[in-house]
Amino acid sequence: MNDIIIFQLQKNISVFKKLLQDISDIEICTWKPDKDRWCILEVLCHLYDEEKEDFKFRTKWVLENPGKVPPSTDPEAWVTERKYMEQNYVEMLKKFIAERIDSIMWLKSIENVNWHNAYEHPTLGKLSARSILVNWLAHDYIHMRQIIKLKYDYIKELTGEEFQYAGSW
Repeated sequence: MNDIIIFQLQKNISVFKKLLQDISDIEICTWKPDKDRWCILEVLCHLYDEEKEDFKFRTKWVLENPGKVPPSTDPEAWVTERKYMEQNYVEMLKKFIAERIDSIMWLKSIENVNWHNAYEHPTLGKLSARSILVNWLAHDYIHMRQIIKLKYDYIKELTGEEFQYAGSW
């Protein structure tokens, strides 16, 4: 089962590439439906940081340090602390894809894995390496949906058209 999750994480590289590359209009990258929601650039920066400092890091941590709580992270704060809105979109996409490729190579290289290794998360309870792996894939899907919704909302605002003919969202 874990091989299927890893395989899908790998396949998602091409999905993210298709969703995120060839967005030449900087306006769509930084457009927000309202001030409290993220734009595509912020989502991309978040994906990169989560890939490197959350999912891969925590999976590795739990496998190597069962029972020990990993250092905390604050992805919401990273948006301003790491100046997501000032990042270069094309470079961030390259960095995210490279980091995902590195993650897949690492996941495929590890042997004799005890996916049941876990730690006690302060609010979520017992969190195993397998649970983190599965949530990594779910996180991809959440942000794919978010990116598509941002594109949908952007074109709706840009054109001023109603989308009844397209069908309901």
